[in-house]
Amino acid sequence: MQNSLSDSYLQRFSGIGRLYGQKALSYFAQAHICVVGIGGVGSWAAEALARSGIGAITLIDMDDVCVTNTNRQIHALKESVGQPKCDVMKQRILEINPECKVTSIDDFVTVDNVAEMMNNNFDYVIDAIDSVRPKAALLAYCRRYKIPVITTGGAGGQIDPTQIQVADLAKTIQDPLAAKLRERLKSDFNVVKNSKGKLGIDCVFSTEQLVYPQGDGTVCAAKNTADGVKRMDCSAGFGAVTMVTASFGFIAVSHALKKMLAKAQRTRHTSSCRVVDGVATYS
Repeated sequence: MQNSLSDSYLQRFSGIGRLYGQKALSYFAQAHICVVGIGGVGSWAAEALARSGIGAITLIDMDDVCVTNTNRQIHALKESVGQPKCDVMKQRILEINPECKVTSIDDFVTVDNVAEMMNNNFDYVIDAIDSVRPKAALLAYCRRYKIPVITTGGAGGQIDPTQIQVADLAKTIQDPLAAKLRERLKSDFNVVKNSKGKLGIDCVFSTEQLVYPQGDGTVCAAKNTADGVKRMDCSAGFGAVTMVTASFGFIAVSHALKKMLAKAQRTRHTSSCRVVDGVATYS
């Protein structure tokens, strides 16, 4: 691995090197990470990757910025409303790190195109899709072809980011999206638990009791069965707040970087790397 980093890159990201080590910073500069779904979780994940000095970032989403995204998405500004989310996020990343190689794919991942979308030797994939079937297709593909991936559960209907955790997808609780995802993975893609009761897919989720909006303007822990409110979107569904959605994205990135560095340690078998509390640190 090359250790040559530009002066401008080091000026921006020397603080990352002082935290993870210079060899880790060189690794970040050459890493390629994909974020699928550039919304309430994915936009913050992309921001964290950019500010961590990741050298190449691919963004996948076909939505435009909506004014109702303002409460939870970092790219939702007055000037960006109506513009493609990926394009807006790409420009933001380049303002953070002009040396980053940003690929913007204005499309949705589907069962039919997932192989094409993932044909890029990504070092890691961060799944922030909020629809069950494409989410399942992406995870099943990554699992089958051993592409490192972390998925995110539902981030709506919650106010306490301290209850967010990372666990195997089979072990999540209080997360309807993750529960439906497990069902779809099994029924459509034959993805089942292993002998240890795990699916082998890391998931960011919260243990917090969900809060559902009611027809009279109040909120409570009971579903509004009349309206069938179940998801976060531009006009209805779960409410959401940046403190939670951003935390989902940040935790996903933190976990991905930790796993990437641990893998790099195993690959290089270098004595200059040590692992403390599950974090690979390079000097």
